[in-house]
Parts: sequence; structure tokens; C-alpha cells
Amino acid sequence: MDGFLIFLQSIRWQDVVDITLNSYILFRCYVIFRITNAFRILIGLAFLWIIQRLAVSIGLIVTSWVIQGITAVAALIIIVVFRNEIRSVLQVKNIKTLFWGLPPQPFHTPVQIIADSVMDLARKRIGALIVFPGREDINEKIQNGIHWDGAISKEMITSIFWEDNPVHDGAIIIEGDRIHEVGVILPLSHRHELPSYFGTRHRAAVGLAESTDSLIVVVSEERGTVQIVKGATITPVLKKDDLEKHLQQHLGLVIKDPSIQKKEKIEIRIAAMVSVILITSFWLSIARGLDTLVTFEVPIEYMNRNPGMEIMDASVNSIKIQLGGSGPLMRALRPDHVRVKIDLGKSVVGQNIYTITNENISLPPGIIIKSFNPAVVDVTLDVPDKKDLPVQVDWTGKLPENLRMEKVTIEPSIVQVIGGRQILKNITTVYTEKIPLESIRTSRTIVVNLALSPASLKVAPGFKDKITVECTVKDQPKNGQ
Repeated sequence: MDGFLIFLQSIRWQDVVDITLNSYILFRCYVIFRITNAFRILIGLAFLWIIQRLAVSIGLIVTSWVIQGITAVAALIIIVVFRNEIRSVLQVKNIKTLFWGLPPQPFHTPVQIIADSVMDLARKRIGALIVFPGREDINEKIQNGIHWDGAISKEMITSIFWEDNPVHDGAIIIEGDRIHEVGVILPLSHRHELPSYFGTRHRAAVGLAESTDSLIVVVSEERGTVQIVKGATITPVLKKDDLEKHLQQHLGLVIKDPSIQKKEKIEIRIAAMVSVILITSFWLSIARGLDTLVTFEVPIEYMNRNPGMEIMDASVNSIKIQLGGSGPLMRALRPDHVRVKIDLGKSVVGQNIYTITNENISLPPGIIIKSFNPAVVDVTLDVPDKKDLPVQVDWTGKLPENLRMEKVTIEPSIVQVIGGRQILKNITTVYTEKIPLESIRTSRTIVVNLALSPASLKVAPGFKDKITVECTVKDQPKNGQ
């Protein structure tokens, strides 16, 4: 019981928001896509992923690789094959419907008016082709449609298919309670088993039905018959009531039984609970798994430095930090995810001592600081300045006894040095690198570097950091000569 209370106390408000937000996103994905074919495939992929994780846990390396590859390829196939279905679900007029409530029901298409118009066209032997799109996008299948957006009425439908109308040979697209397009050309079917009396209208209806989930109503001009085409099924319709039932079923206008509605509500509630359980379990496995320790050497970042000052020296350049967290989080952690920052906003010229605390260390969520070293950083700041300083050779050792130094020429003899004002104040000369005298046997020219100390000093632009030393030596007279 105490452990459970400690666990509850360790949960942050960010964790609650994290679980709630992702649970709702998962739930909304279910609500929006549950009636699509893509969703059923996604369920299968989820089971494949679970099997793959089980294979990894028991050491089935090849099996886990194969399943992982299949899952990746299948995910790509879903996007390609079901792109129209996914797009039709996401293409909503009101963005609110994506985040709240159930998916919008289709507009109340006036089925009775349409059925009455179709039967009247059949009696008058006026050919017609009427398309009722389903969930799939048909724009890639049709061509040359004229945007209409007219209200549905018996007179409107009759006038469109009247033989003297320029668009009477094409199909009309009905979406909701509007005639969306007229004069539309549909793809023709190439099936050889179709009846020989099928004309262009029938073959166009079958062609669109084969490639989409649309329902197409065909009125034969020669025989005065009505047929419905959906998928691979061609259904003759003799009565107006039968046509209404087919349209209502396709458009989702059939009134559902109260028991079915109750079952759907229960299904939605269960989906919400499952979403919370899945996300919570995933969060526990990630954020509350077995503790793993990792140590990083993280460079120190200095923030808000006064532009008029520069860092001349620091006691350390990096902090060694030991971090802890669940295995999955620690495996995904990289050194560049961890940052150590010191605010120099209140720094002064000279020595500044900063104590490192957890607030100075930036970490991804779920990672805990176990320890760090050092806890104190000494930073020296100064105002940059320039100073001309004479150059002096730093000799070591001594010349051979038979030689003496006659003359030394240094070029350049003066260099300009850039560094902190406080440091330059105490420097009167700069030295070259050490030159051993015992190595000089004859007059010679030596090129050496400047030995600037401290390391924050540097030669100003336009001045050479290589010093040319010309040594002239002569033989040392022997005693008595």
C-alpha cells in the first residue's frame, strides 16, 4: 500500500496530461476510421507488432526481423492502397468533427424525390445515369464534369436528362442534398460477360462501380428499365420502394434499431477505456520501467554573456552527469539531448563562481539526474583589449665553450597581443618558444612560435605569430691569445 501511495505521489501533472492527450488521440482515430477497410488492416498490423515484440523478448532474432519488415512494408501499402479512403475520412467541412463527437452523418438526401424522378424517367424512356459516391474519392476516376451544385428536384433531374440538353449523355453526381456535377464521363468496363444489350451507360456504371464504392443508378432509354450497380452486382429495380431502400442503405439513412444504437454506444465506451489502458500501459513501460544508469560528459553552455566581456578561463569545460531512467528511454537518449547551461547575466570582470544545480541541467522528460561532478565552476571574465609588447627569445642551456653570441636579431621585435585587460596590465614582454643554446654551432636563422601565456592571449590580426631569430656566433678566443 505504501508503495502504491509513493507511486501516486511520483506522478507529475505533465504525466496526467500526457496520458489523457494521447488516449484521446487514439480514441479519436478509432472513432473516425472504425468503419473503413484501412482500420481493419491496422488492427492486423497491431497484432503483428505485438508478435514482433514477443519474438524479440524470447530471442527469436530472425523472426522479429521478418515481422518488422512485413509490418513496415504493409504500413506503406496501406497508405498507397487506401489513400482515397483515408482522404475521404479526413476531408471534413468542419474541423471540429475531427476532434469531437461521432463522424458526421451524410446529408439527408431526398431519396423519395430521386426515386420518383428515376421511375418517371423510366416510364418516359429517358436515359439517365446517376452516381451516389460512397466513402472513396471518385475524382481520379471521372472526367469532364461541369460543376452544378443545384438543389435536387424532380423537374431538375428531368431537365438534365432531357434529350435536348447538352449534358444529357453524361452522368450526374449527387452528394447530400445537392446535384454536385453534371455531364460527367465515367470509366467504361471491359468485362466480356456483360449482357450484349448493355449500352454505354451500363458499361460506364459498371466501370465506376468496379473501381470505387459508389452506387450508380442506370435508366435504359431503349427498354425503360432501372438497374442499380454497386461493386460487381447489377440489380434490376421494378418498384419505387425497392429503389428507395437501396439508396437509403447506401447513404446510411436507414433508421437503426434502438438495440443497435445502444450496442454502438457501449462499443464507443469500451474503445475509450481500451485507449486509456493501452496508453497508460505504454507510458508505464516507458516511464516506469527498470531503472538504467548512463553517464555522459556534457559540455557547459554559457548564456547571456555581456558582449563587452569574454571568457578568459574556466575551471572546467564539461560536467560529468549520471542519469537514470527506464531502459527504452535511456537507449533513446543521446548526449546532445542533455544540456548544461550557466547564466552569465550577472557576471563581473574577474573571477565568478557558479554552483551547478538541477535547474542548470536540461533533460528530456522521464530522465532523472542521479549525480553530477563538479558542482562548482570558476569562470574568469575580462574586457578584451590590445597591447603592443616586445618579443624576447627564451634561451635555455648554454653555448659551447668555444663559441660566443655576437649578435641576435628578432623579427618582428614587437607584436600586438589581444587578451583580457587585467591580464595584459601585468604583462610587459612576450617570449618565444624555448631555444636550446647547445644546438647552435654556427650562425643561423631560427623560426619559432610565440609562447603566449595564458592560453587566452592571441596575436592580433596583421601580426605574425612566427618569430624569426637570426643568431650570429663567433669563436671564443682561447686564453692567452
